[in-house]
Amino acid sequence: MASIFTRIIQGEIPCEKILESDLFFAFLDIRPIAPGHTLVVPRIEVDNLFDLNAEYLEEMLPFAQRISKALAQSVSCRRVGLMVAGFEVPHAHLHLVPIQQEGDLSFSKAKPASREELATVGEKIRSML
Repeated sequence: MASIFTRIIQGEIPCEKILESDLFFAFLDIRPIAPGHTLVVPRIEVDNLFDLNAEYLEEMLPFAQRISKALAQSVSCRRVGLMVAGFEVPHAHLHLVPIQQEGDLSFSKAKPASREELATVGEKIRSML
């Protein structure tokens, strides 16, 4: 059975898409730690990030870097934090989270966002890409 991320990539589940390439798909988290919290997901379904092949690993950070720069210009933050966690979905992914301090990288701060909130911040981020 396909992961929820595969279903999002295939368009079966709606999302606020930020950027896509042949290898990756990025979209806003529906329970963001902070506005702009973006998930970077490989198009192939692999559970553990470090089980991705070298091509994916070599290209993932440059892809995420583009989004990170757009995030930093779009939302108020001191920097964009990077986290690899993802036990809840068996599909490798990076979390790009706008933060003010290191302690902000915590799922305890996550709250559901409305479609309108996601659309507004998504538009801001995409305009900076």
